[in-house]
Amino acid sequence: MALTPEQQIELQTAIATAQEAVGVQESAKQRKLESVRIAHTTLLENKRNLPVEQRQITAAEITAFADSLNAYVNA
Repeated sequence: MALTPEQQIELQTAIATAQEAVGVQESAKQRKLESVRIAHTTLLENKRNLPVEQRQITAAEITAFADSLNAYVNA
């Protein structure tokens, strides 16, 4: 069954909207991953001069710092 021109336009619009939504989600994911990388690197650098037994960094610390970076950027 062939689509009418109006249906074709609606279909193309729906596809473009869906692709844009996926692109936005991927972009947000990449930004979040970059924030985690920056948080990890920063926390490592901040603890570099501490004695070895005090250099532990938890995933919770990295996540909290990454969240604060995202909040700052998005504010």
